[in-house]
Amino acid sequence: MACNRRDFLKKTMAGAAFAGVSGLDLLSSHPLRRAILDGQSDTTGDRERQQLVGEAQFGRKTPARSKEGMVICSHPLATREAVKVLKRGGNACDAGLCAAITQTVIEPHMTGITGIFSMLYYDAAAQSISCVDAGWKAPQIPLEKGKRTDIKTGRAVAVPGFWAGFEEAHKHHAGRPIKEIMTPAIRYAREGFETHPFLWGEIFATCHRIGLTQQGREMFMPQNTLLRPGEKLYQKRAADTLERLGMEGSDFFYRGEFAEEHCRTVQAVGSTITKEDFASYRPLWVEPVWGTYRGYEIVSGESYLINAFKKIEQLDLKQLGPPTESVETFSELIRIANGFGRTRKREDKDKQENKEQKEMIHYLGFPQPFQSAGPVPGSCHVTVADKSGNIASILHTSNAFPWFNGLFANGVTICSGGGYLALLKPKSGRRAVSFSTAAIPSIIFKDKKPILASGSPSASLFANIIQNTTNILDFNIPIEESVIRPRFGGFSYEQSGAFYIEADFPEEIRTQAEANKMRFDVVNPWNWHHGSFEGVYIDPETGLMRACGDPRRCSKAEGL
Repeated sequence: MACNRRDFLKKTMAGAAFAGVSGLDLLSSHPLRRAILDGQSDTTGDRERQQLVGEAQFGRKTPARSKEGMVICSHPLATREAVKVLKRGGNACDAGLCAAITQTVIEPHMTGITGIFSMLYYDAAAQSISCVDAGWKAPQIPLEKGKRTDIKTGRAVAVPGFWAGFEEAHKHHAGRPIKEIMTPAIRYAREGFETHPFLWGEIFATCHRIGLTQQGREMFMPQNTLLRPGEKLYQKRAADTLERLGMEGSDFFYRGEFAEEHCRTVQAVGSTITKEDFASYRPLWVEPVWGTYRGYEIVSGESYLINAFKKIEQLDLKQLGPPTESVETFSELIRIANGFGRTRKREDKDKQENKEQKEMIHYLGFPQPFQSAGPVPGSCHVTVADKSGNIASILHTSNAFPWFNGLFANGVTICSGGGYLALLKPKSGRRAVSFSTAAIPSIIFKDKKPILASGSPSASLFANIIQNTTNILDFNIPIEESVIRPRFGGFSYEQSGAFYIEADFPEEIRTQAEANKMRFDVVNPWNWHHGSFEGVYIDPETGLMRACGDPRRCSKAEGL
């Protein structure tokens, strides 16, 4: 069943979410679900799960405030499980890892254990920051006569880094046992959870790929047809896999049975990936990059964000006004966010900065968008701050359309990371350096105190971070107001050379920019391509943490 993705996203995406229908409304459409919601649930756990799934919708979210700890990520179930870890005495790393591994089960359309992972971590006691980066790795054996359509077949997959990064982060920063951290993910995989609108919509849009294999049908269409909206999704093979990971770790994933099945599955469609490629994979510890911005210190895993704020600092934003009020601010920020901003001092003549800028433009595909030949990024971001002052900023992702190649190993999707190998063309056995993985998780300090930690998924994640950060730091806009403001973003996937912009962005600003030869692809307000600002603001005077879920995703912020 071939589906036009954009048409589907406009009409369904998950149709109910855009139409203002809640997850609970969808759940109530099924007789069994109606019975549960009418009070016939057996356990408190069932009621809590159903309530949180009901919150997993697009639209305005409830702000959260706390001095004891804060979690924000793109699904309420994952947020709640991370909060429970903090309540049991876990630190920011424990809670962040719990949310991330839970998301691989409840958001399989965005991420997975065969994806990639990075974490920027601030250790408050040591006043130190570290960054683990576990990106895609190309197979040692080159793919002969490779083409971009190989991404769709699974021929061009890469060696995944998620588990290596997850395990490494736990080894260095966690305080709770890895089995405990993984328990919610295993439970949701084995006992199931109700499909929320966004997930159901992506299953519908990709059913023609999911249904190609027995494992795909077993989970997502057990009666040879799609699950109904609100019906429980069971991933029992994945539960077994996660249990093995909790007990055996990389011995199972990179050197054991999982690696064997993964390689056997993709080799059958022509991939050159081998068990040796898996066994040789290692995560990288990246030296964080520091920069300054108007008296603040910014730290990230890569220099892209730092260099962007160097350019923004040359603009008198307070004089010009925010982008919704100033065409100059708007034009400059959108250019900078997409890798080629004008600067008054022309500091971008520096050779290294030019090189990095060109790499970013190449990554983003300008002036040619991915279009139908390559993957649209699917990602999750988690930000956690605990009562001791520790902060975890985690990005993990499949970097692709969900279930893009339709392949599964041990009950989990084989992510189509080859799309980024095709774009970045690393040498055999080398990393494909995706700027988003390490660059987007960031923490900003004022007088050596962390005040803003953030990240975002999606194609427009870079523009998302820049807009919200300048809103908060330059214009003192509260975080809960910033996330609902009209947004502009990255390159359109369907109009070459055009930028996404939301329909409720002031028309006069857009019209003036168009007169200056900028082109835009106008999309709906709170468009999902503009990501989800998973940020936590910490008041430097009171220590009060504030966060608010982005209306463009199913995000939830919750404090202790």
